[in-house]
Amino acid sequence: MTQKRNLLIAFMLFIALQLFAATPIDGLLERIDKGASRKIMTETVRSDRDFFEITSKDGKPLIRGNNYVSIASGINWYLKYSVGVHLTWNSMHASLPATLPLVQGVERHETDIKHRYYLNYCTLSYSMAFWDWKRWEQELDWMALHGINLCLDIVGTDVVWRNVLLKLGYTKDEANQFIAGPAFQAWWLMNNLEGWGGPNSDNWYQQRERLQKQIMKRMKELGINVCLPGYSGMVPHDAKQRLGLDVADPGKWNDYKRPAFLQPTSKRFAEIASIYYKEQQRLYGKTDFYSMDPFHEGGNAGGVDLRKAGEAIMGAMKAVNPNTVWVVQAWGACPYPAMIKHLNNGDMLVLDLYSENRPQWGDPESTWYRKEGFNGHDWAFCMLLNFGGNVGMFGKLQHVVDEYYKARQSKFASTLKGVGLTMEGIENNPVMYELVSELPWRDAKFAWKEWLHDYVEARYGNINNAKVHDAWLLLARSVYGAGAKIVEQGCHESVLCARPALDVYQVSSWSEMEEFYNPDDVIRAARLMVEASHEVKANANFRYDLVDVTRQAIAEQARYVYDEIVAAYKAKDRKMFDYTTKRFLDILLQQDRLLSSMPDFMVGRWLRSARNMGLNDQERNHYEWNARVQITTWGNRSAAEYGGLREYAHKEWNGVLADFYYPRWKAYFEALAATLDGKPMKQLDFYAMDEKWTLQHNVYPYEVQGDAVEFSQTAFENVFGNIAVR
Repeated sequence: MTQKRNLLIAFMLFIALQLFAATPIDGLLERIDKGASRKIMTETVRSDRDFFEITSKDGKPLIRGNNYVSIASGINWYLKYSVGVHLTWNSMHASLPATLPLVQGVERHETDIKHRYYLNYCTLSYSMAFWDWKRWEQELDWMALHGINLCLDIVGTDVVWRNVLLKLGYTKDEANQFIAGPAFQAWWLMNNLEGWGGPNSDNWYQQRERLQKQIMKRMKELGINVCLPGYSGMVPHDAKQRLGLDVADPGKWNDYKRPAFLQPTSKRFAEIASIYYKEQQRLYGKTDFYSMDPFHEGGNAGGVDLRKAGEAIMGAMKAVNPNTVWVVQAWGACPYPAMIKHLNNGDMLVLDLYSENRPQWGDPESTWYRKEGFNGHDWAFCMLLNFGGNVGMFGKLQHVVDEYYKARQSKFASTLKGVGLTMEGIENNPVMYELVSELPWRDAKFAWKEWLHDYVEARYGNINNAKVHDAWLLLARSVYGAGAKIVEQGCHESVLCARPALDVYQVSSWSEMEEFYNPDDVIRAARLMVEASHEVKANANFRYDLVDVTRQAIAEQARYVYDEIVAAYKAKDRKMFDYTTKRFLDILLQQDRLLSSMPDFMVGRWLRSARNMGLNDQERNHYEWNARVQITTWGNRSAAEYGGLREYAHKEWNGVLADFYYPRWKAYFEALAATLDGKPMKQLDFYAMDEKWTLQHNVYPYEVQGDAVEFSQTAFENVFGNIAVR
């Protein structure tokens, strides 16, 4: 009996030692592929500079680095360029070979870029509003693998604010009138609106608090610094009446009433900031980085002493932790130079949010040129790229590389301390984010063509297929070849998602679309990808890209057909009008069917994740309403129609194409057809049609409805047939 007990104790000690010895990197490797931590060796080596090395030891690959994020970056680099495994949003798992290839000698990469930053406030609402821990865990792995060591995290900030307002004398219901709903918290925390999308249930706050604690625990384990929303003076719009506070009125944002701004000269500024930080610290602990963006996107700063505002915000933050850094987004006129130029250098990190299009770091060729850059403060070169989480292929492959190394050689290079991915929505255009995430680890400027070849081989598992490479060269010279002067906000938008009219061009209000590529190049690329799909083994990444490129080509063709509809109508050619409108609607439904083969392009996945947050039907319906509104009307009638927010976050997704966009176009074509018969044009209330869809609860499929390769081949044949590309 004693022997058995001793054996049991010895076994338990062995297991305990194994668990104790396991590192966060081992856990990450196991989530990539079960058993991977036994196939890849890792070592932590002290260094004053972030680095990783790829070598071999005892017949296994060995990745060294100075911290877990550096090691994870090395693992990702090794998997991509030595194994042909690309871990990305649509595929974070792999089946690694039993014996992994070994690198000869030592491959070393190091960087002096201190901060590799991730996320925009908008990302956390457009893409992450309804994520559970399982999805967050996957994203945290993605961050570490891509070298991210500083990440914005707003999850659970609503809990902080509710408790602060309760301490200030607001009731629970009144607090909920201030705090935005799940899909709109980004714009609330950027001081743009209050209350829209709410009120939230007690369960919402409880699960947000739990989730945030899980996220922060994992970030700490991996060595990713968290950037939390700090206090910048935001108070409810009625704070003057309720609390007697001295406030400024920042005005409206897209027809929404903004929260008030507590004057920095108010004796209560430091008091309320202290309440906020103490409550945040009680819930989630301290951090070394706080994000604050006062007067964001046109907020009226009239009557506010900007210098004192900057000093008050900084002082309140430093009172929490003297080592903290204020992280601020450079967007439009913000941050105002008068607010930051008197603050100590080293206490701020300015995110040049839109470096690839309208840099503010001091580039004289930029339309948002700041002669003094960021007044000596540290800054990060960031790529925004995506707006509203819109679906569409877009990027500036060579220009991004050129601009980054231009900044590295400028007079502002000494304060360039970061590289950031600051997109409004993720899970799109992986090629561009992969490129930027590698910039800190590459010492010398490189050409996109050679980089792209290696990217394609890594992404598809070393397929070495000429058609696929030719397809990507066409894409690189078209949708990914936007020039320096192109400043459109994100992708070339699909006409299928536009509000019907005879003069449709862009879909959302601020897209600034320009004709910078030949659509036929995209169609040719899709044809090559479809042809290659008959020949290559389609891994998850290839299937995703095949669907995406085919989708893009069909969207280009839809715009051709739309132009034919307009021409037929103006010529009063009823026969051609009927033919082309039917063709357009058929293309729209074909697009919907194609996208049902990839969960990344299905509205059912978005709505299901929203409903899964609820504990009862009332909660589930409310979260679903948030999810539906965000991607369609965005706001109430006033904000949508007069504020210009409608369609801003439109999605070319399965389900929403057939049930939201198709009925609009069909009704419009029928109204136009009636005028060709001499009848008056029927006045259509599009907002009423759109709002009706947001109030529904019909269930959409969230799992694939067919094989991606087969559906892409069929879709291309149905839309293009064997007709030569124009």
